Amino acid sequence: MPIFSEHTYRSRDGLKLYYRDYPGDANKTPVLCMHGLTRNCRDFEALALRIMPGRRVITPDFRGRGKSQYDSMWMNYHPMTYVDDMWSLLAEIGADRVIAIGTSLGGIVAMLMAAVRAQTFAGVVLNDVGAEIDPVGAARIRGYAGRFPPPRSWDEAIEQMKMVFAAALPDFTDRQWREFVKLSYSEDRTGSPKLDADPRIGEAMRAVVPPPGAMQGMWLAFNALRNTPTLAIRGALSDVLSKEVFDRMLREHPNLRGVTIDNRGHVPQLDEPQSRAALERFLAELP
Repeated sequence: MPIFSEHTYRSRDGLKLYYRDYPGDANKTPVLCMHGLTRNCRDFEALALRIMPGRRVITPDFRGRGKSQYDSMWMNYHPMTYVDDMWSLLAEIGADRVIAIGTSLGGIVAMLMAAVRAQTFAGVVLNDVGAEIDPVGAARIRGYAGRFPPPRSWDEAIEQMKMVFAAALPDFTDRQWREFVKLSYSEDRTGSPKLDADPRIGEAMRAVVPPPGAMQGMWLAFNALRNTPTLAIRGALSDVLSKEVFDRMLREHPNLRGVTIDNRGHVPQLDEPQSRAALERFLAELP
């Protein structure tokens, strides 16, 4: 018996997009989990199993990832496009109010949604992302996204992932690396691993030059959450969410709780004891 049901819906521009629906208490506000730049909804399976059956959990694949359709126009791989897709998803599932858990890009999408309609969120979790992106981490991500050749074996896929994430996950065991790679890749017809993300996502990221005032705009989006219970999780080794920006977020948001995860960079996996304890406390106090 599957632990979740699988569904698709249509974006406003006609793409067929995928999401998983983990059942839970219909009287409680559901949880919407949004993944990072080249990730997919499988990142949240373990978390969803911990949250259910207390709450319903929805985990979508952004366009161009996982089982969602790839976009023929790569410039559509943009945060505002994902925002629009999430509004379509919420309409599809009939949810007027959710708790958002956003990892990296997913957290940016949550903040941009809040800037439009903050009342949508009963609570928000920002996983290693904030109102400013550290240029060091941004440059690192632009450097690798979409640029790795297809791996010829699972061992090669593990080595590729280590090149990207070893500094962020310094204590991962061999078993954890294998599990992490299984969340990132699927098998093609030959049995070889295939990254579950459109390589052109990297092209879109490298092509976009932030307009003047973009940083101020993200602070405005973050500040739209001032009246929303918010949990900010930061990896102590993060090169994307700096300690200075994290501390400023804590000062400016009266309802923000912050936790720093030891021995993690970008991003915490949300299965660390510190992450689990913070998430359990946060969710327990929400409607």
